[in-house]
Amino acid sequence: MKSLVKNRNKIWGSITALLIAIILVFIIRTFFISPIVVEGASMNPTLQDQDRMIVTKIGEPKRFDIIVFHAPENKDYIKRVIGLPGDRIEYKDDILYVNGKAYEEPYLDEYNKQNMFGPLTESFTLKDTPVGSETVPKGQLFVMGDNRRQSKDSRHIGAVPMEKVVGSTKIVYWPIKKINIIGK
Repeated sequence: MKSLVKNRNKIWGSITALLIAIILVFIIRTFFISPIVVEGASMNPTLQDQDRMIVTKIGEPKRFDIIVFHAPENKDYIKRVIGLPGDRIEYKDDILYVNGKAYEEPYLDEYNKQNMFGPLTESFTLKDTPVGSETVPKGQLFVMGDNRRQSKDSRHIGAVPMEKVVGSTKIVYWPIKKINIIGK
């Protein structure tokens, strides 16, 4: 009889531990971090197709952060934040201007070295995009892929509402040879 009670207590303890672990995983994945797989070439050379990353769901995105968001096609996109609410964004002669100030984009250096076919980023202002205004709207972000010639981004889909942002990502954890923290 004592061994039956002892076994029942062990089983109940194991079930309780398993339930707590499942609840913790659910809470962590829902509110703090989750994995994501890069699909496509829009973030080359920074990220490659099938790279696996950790998305952090805490904090507001900053300029040049890489974010994950729910796109209009019911897919998640990974892009780089170029414009924050209220920013005036312009590309002229392959140079990014934010609020009239030129910015360097070191994450594009590898592509710029290979560039033999005109500008990597065609000239435009926000008015030339689906955003259609002088500035990035309140509560929205202007995003672009690093592979400017092959990226469907805010130049095509418009600004991204903050409520569509899943989180930001910097950590590549797979493939093992590419484990890395992505800088700006």
